[in-house]
Amino acid sequence: MFDEIILFIENNLGVSADIQFNIFKTIVAIVVVSFLNYVAMRLVRRKVRDRKSIFMWGKTISYLKVILLLFILGKIWLTNFEYLTTYFGLLSAGIAIALKDIISNFAGWVFILWRRPFEIGDRIEIDGQRGDVIDIRIFQFTMIEIGNCVDADQSTGRMIHIPNGYVYTKPMANYTQGFDFIWNEIAVMITFESKWEKAKKIIEDIGKEHALGDEEIAKRKIKKASKKFMINYKNLTPIVYTSVKESGVVLTLRYLCNPRIRRGSENEIWENILKQFAKNKDIDLAYPTTRFYNINEDKK
Repeated sequence: MFDEIILFIENNLGVSADIQFNIFKTIVAIVVVSFLNYVAMRLVRRKVRDRKSIFMWGKTISYLKVILLLFILGKIWLTNFEYLTTYFGLLSAGIAIALKDIISNFAGWVFILWRRPFEIGDRIEIDGQRGDVIDIRIFQFTMIEIGNCVDADQSTGRMIHIPNGYVYTKPMANYTQGFDFIWNEIAVMITFESKWEKAKKIIEDIGKEHALGDEEIAKRKIKKASKKFMINYKNLTPIVYTSVKESGVVLTLRYLCNPRIRRGSENEIWENILKQFAKNKDIDLAYPTTRFYNINEDKK
C-alpha cells in the first residue's frame, strides 16, 4: 500500500523517492511528537493540581516539543555535512524563538547584576509599578508594592513579580540611586484677602526647619554621586513658589525629602502650617467658593 502511494506521488507530482520518504518521515515525526506532548500533559494534569504549576509545566513541555521537533526535522532533511552549519543555524533560531522570553529575562538578570540599575532595597518604578526591591532572581525580580490602593508612597503589603526583560523594554525610575533624596512639593492655597507675603514667610521657615541637616547630607551624597552620574544641583535649600488659581493664591513649598518618609514629612509640615496659620487671623486657607455682587448696592 505504501509503495503504491509513493509510486503515485512520483508519477504525478514529479517528486523523487528520497524527498517523498523525507516528507513521510516528517509527517510521522510531527504526529509522534504531538502524541508525546499530549501524553505528557495528561500525566501533568493527573499528578499536579495547582493551576499555576500546570501552566508552567505546559510551557516547559511546549518548549521541549519545539526543540525536539527541530532536531528531528534537521536530521531528516539535512543529512549532508555541507548543510550542518545551516542546520545548527536554523536550530539556534528555533530555540531562540521558542525560548525568547526566557532568554530575554536571563539577559536582563545579567544586565541587572552587571550595570546595577537597581539593587535589593532600592525603591523603583517600572512599567507603572512602584515598590521596594526585595529579591532578584534569574528570570524575575520581586518588589513590595507602594502607592496604588493606598495614599502617598506607603506599602500596600502586596508583592509584585516583574520579568527581568523589562529592564530593556520599559522605562524605569530609581528613587534611591544617586543621592538618596527626591524633590517633594506641597501646595498651600490661601484666600486672596490673606496676607500672602506673611504666609509665604511662614511656610518657608517651616520648610527650612524641617530640612535642617538634610541639605548637608544631600551635598555629600551629590558629591559622591557626581563621580558616576551627571548630577549638578547647586541650590538644595527649600523654596516657596507663588502662583494664582481661581480660588486663591497658591504657595508651593519645594524641598528635599527622603523617599521612604515622604508621607511622614508632609504630615509634619502640614501640621506645623496649620498651627502657625491658626495663630494669624489675617491668613485663611482657600477652598472653591462662589461670590455674588449686587450692582444696585454698588451704585448707592
